[in-house]
Amino acid sequence: MMTAAAIIAGLLPILLGTGTGSEVMSRIAAPMVGGMLSAVILTLLVVPACYFLWRKQALK
Repeated sequence: MMTAAAIIAGLLPILLGTGTGSEVMSRIAAPMVGGMLSAVILTLLVVPACYFLWRKQALK
């Protein structure tokens, strides 16, 4: 979680920059930020929910 937050915080200036070459760099940074956000959501919400449902089925 802390690593993902650090990566996202480090990529935000690149994503929001308006200087020379920012068009190319923002195209690189946008999918990286999206990937990190989706990884955090999967790790914190989806995987535990799937485990809970699987465990609930296994106990029946």
